[in-house]
Amino acid sequence: MVINPSISDVLKAYRFLRSRVRHTPVERSFVLSGLAGADVYIKWENAQFCGSFKIRGALNKMFSLTPEERARGVVTPSSGNHGQGVAFAASQIGVKAVVCVPGACPMTKREAIRRLGGDWVELRVVGELYDDAEHEAHRLASLEGMTFVSSYEDAAVISGAATLGIEMLMDEPELDVLLVPAGGGGLMNGVSLAAKALRPDIRIWGVQSVASQPWVASWEGGRVLEVPYGDSLADGLTGSIPQSLLDLAKTRMEGCFSVTEEEIGKAIAFLHREHHQVVEGAGAVGVAALLAGKVPAELSGLRVGVVISGGNIDHARLLPLLERWG
Repeated sequence: MVINPSISDVLKAYRFLRSRVRHTPVERSFVLSGLAGADVYIKWENAQFCGSFKIRGALNKMFSLTPEERARGVVTPSSGNHGQGVAFAASQIGVKAVVCVPGACPMTKREAIRRLGGDWVELRVVGELYDDAEHEAHRLASLEGMTFVSSYEDAAVISGAATLGIEMLMDEPELDVLLVPAGGGGLMNGVSLAAKALRPDIRIWGVQSVASQPWVASWEGGRVLEVPYGDSLADGLTGSIPQSLLDLAKTRMEGCFSVTEEEIGKAIAFLHREHHQVVEGAGAVGVAALLAGKVPAELSGLRVGVVISGGNIDHARLLPLLERWG
């Protein structure tokens, strides 16, 4: 499969979404700037409707479905945030949807999917990891003839996510470096597409947890490798990656690197303490990299953009982190 949306696709998505999602703020972090020796700007996508960037791609995809695809109903796998976007869109356009999530999906995300989708959505909890949910969604699509909606390996989903990059460069046109959470690859490929079109010299890095780092393991050789997966604070970034999006990422990005679970926990507490923001693990990995001095580039004097991708974290998971590092 070859997936390669164009900047025209991104601009169409921006035109469609600008009245449907929030243009979330980009804010200079004085404390992070001091620690990193760079001008650090944070994109607060945790302030997005549904608490995550995922609403962008989900809406763009769902509203692009043909009448025949809508009539069959949709099935989608999600670690939690994408499912909220699909659920909301399904209720808006009157399409039956099955959202498959893994056991690792936090309760706050499960409850939001049910609330946003109402009678239009069925939530299924499958296995423990994201890949379990994706296998079940593919099975249902094949068995019941439903329309499969990927949470990342789809041109409309990537184009929707790319609108985040458009907003960042509109607000801060002179960014030199971007740090983007690396999950399935939809967000960082979308942001890379938009950012490179507007600022060709910008350097973009993907960040993930050591508990799930297929991007890091696969980057140098250019072929997707299987890696072990563990429980992670960054539950939204876990799971395998497709070759199509690895190929696409290598056309625009510098590479990917990882941070530890402890570094993610410290970043969540840091953002709560210093910026009074609630951020989930997947959203905190870029800040974790800055705090730990792990970005594989000299940042002194540069303008660095950090994407905070979401804020949907269970209180039961957040409170111990604040008690330990807050």
